[in-house]
Amino acid sequence: MELIIVTPFPDLVQSPLNTSIIKRAQDKGIVDIKVIDLREYTTDKHRQVDDYPYGGGPGMILKPEPFFRVMDAIGKDSVPGQEVILLTPQGSRYDQSKAKELAGTERLIFLCGHYKGVDERVRELATQEISIGDYVLTGGELAALVIIDSVTRLQPGVISDYDSAMSDSFEAPGLDCAYYTRPEDYRGLKVPQVLLSGNHAEIKKWRTENALRRTRERRQDLIQSIQEQVD
Repeated sequence: MELIIVTPFPDLVQSPLNTSIIKRAQDKGIVDIKVIDLREYTTDKHRQVDDYPYGGGPGMILKPEPFFRVMDAIGKDSVPGQEVILLTPQGSRYDQSKAKELAGTERLIFLCGHYKGVDERVRELATQEISIGDYVLTGGELAALVIIDSVTRLQPGVISDYDSAMSDSFEAPGLDCAYYTRPEDYRGLKVPQVLLSGNHAEIKKWRTENALRRTRERRQDLIQSIQEQVD
């Protein structure tokens, strides 16, 4: 899987991409991640990627030319089925189902906005627009990293225990259950006895009930979504 980040601030993403699971995925050749400096596709001596908005108003807008030149160099249609993702608060809400969908794509290209936003014409390059939540970040780099992490861990061979990933929150319709490890008793906080019983049927039942209770307590919106699906 090829992942390409297009950003005017490449240093923002370098460290996370060279740490932990994402680094191991690259070392194994499972994912190939490239970071493209948008400023390398400018033509002026100051390498300017932004300008004032037409019509006035506060903030700076990222210019369209560097983005179009990047896509010309990459080849917008060079990989069948590739997705070009514009990270924007105006995009569709990212969730686990979208992560699974994108995880099956051969190439993902992330266009990272900054400042007040991007020139509207940049949207013509994108095949979809994604938001990771109803809040505003300084730029699209952190959102790109979130998506890259979530799709990378779904690639076969990245996580040694793939079944573990398949039992995470949002894989089933709701939150995951609580988990415990040693010691059995820490400062008076004890592991539920059923988890120490060795009775796999009872453990499965406890985990199912615990997950449902946690979902009801913490995410009523998910409970409503589950009920709507059943109805």
